[in-house]
Amino acid sequence: MEQQTNKTYLIIGGTGGIGQAMLRQLASHQHGNEKSTNSATLIATYHKRPPPDMPQVTWVKMDLTDEDSIKNAVETIKTKTTHIDWVINCIGLLHDGNQQPEKSLRQLSPEFFVQNMKVNALASLLLAKHIRPLLQKATRTEDAPAIFAVLSARVGSISDNQLGGWYSYRMSKAALNMGMKNVSIEWARSLPNTCVVVMQPGTVDTTLSEPFQGNVAEDKLFSPDYSAEQLLNVLATMRAADSGSFVDWAGEKIAW
Repeated sequence: MEQQTNKTYLIIGGTGGIGQAMLRQLASHQHGNEKSTNSATLIATYHKRPPPDMPQVTWVKMDLTDEDSIKNAVETIKTKTTHIDWVINCIGLLHDGNQQPEKSLRQLSPEFFVQNMKVNALASLLLAKHIRPLLQKATRTEDAPAIFAVLSARVGSISDNQLGGWYSYRMSKAALNMGMKNVSIEWARSLPNTCVVVMQPGTVDTTLSEPFQGNVAEDKLFSPDYSAEQLLNVLATMRAADSGSFVDWAGEKIAW
C-alpha cells in the first residue's frame, strides 16, 4: 500500500517510550506495507518532560487532564496543518510516585481512582471532542480511513478478568473502551470513513510496566520499537468497517 502524500500524524504522548518509538517509525516512512519517499508531517505532544531532539517532529504542549490545555493545543496544531490523518493517544496511568495498583479494596484511594479515570478514560474523550474538525478535513475512504486510536489494556476487558485487583486501572480502561465504542458509533454517522480503534500494545519495557516485569516471560516483554512497529502495522490494515474494534498488538480481537 503506497503511503499518501503529506499524510499528517498526531502522536499524543510523544515523549513516552511507545510514543517516541512510533515517531521514529513514522519518520523512517516504513510501517505496515507502506513504503514511501513522501514526507509525512509529524506532530507530537508533550506535558512535563522536555521533548527529545527530533527535527522531523513539531512539538505542542498539552495536558490531557485539562480541557483548556487540549483546546489550546488543538488551536496551535491548526496553525501547523490543515488536517490530521491519524491520531494515536499513547498516554496512560498505572502507578505514580505515591501509589501502586491496588491489590485489594483496602488500598483503594478516591484520589488515585479519579486520577486514573481522568488520564485513562476522560482524556481520550476530550481529545476526540476537540480534534474532530481536523480529522473531518482529512481525505477519507472506506479502505483508507482517518484513524483515531487509543492505547488501552487487556485488563480492561471485563470478560477476560480472572484475577481481580487493580481496581482503578481496570475500571478506567473499561471506561475508556466504552467511551471509544460510543465515539465509533457516533462518528459512523457524523464522520464517516473514520476508524476508531482501541489497542493493547502488549507488555512493553517502559516506566509504566517496569515495577511489574518480574513475572513477565522474556519473550512477552516487548521493546518500545517492536510494540510501536506492530501497532502501526495493524493500523495500516484498518478499514472504516473496523471502527469500534478492540485489538491487540498482533491485530487479534480482544473480548470486551
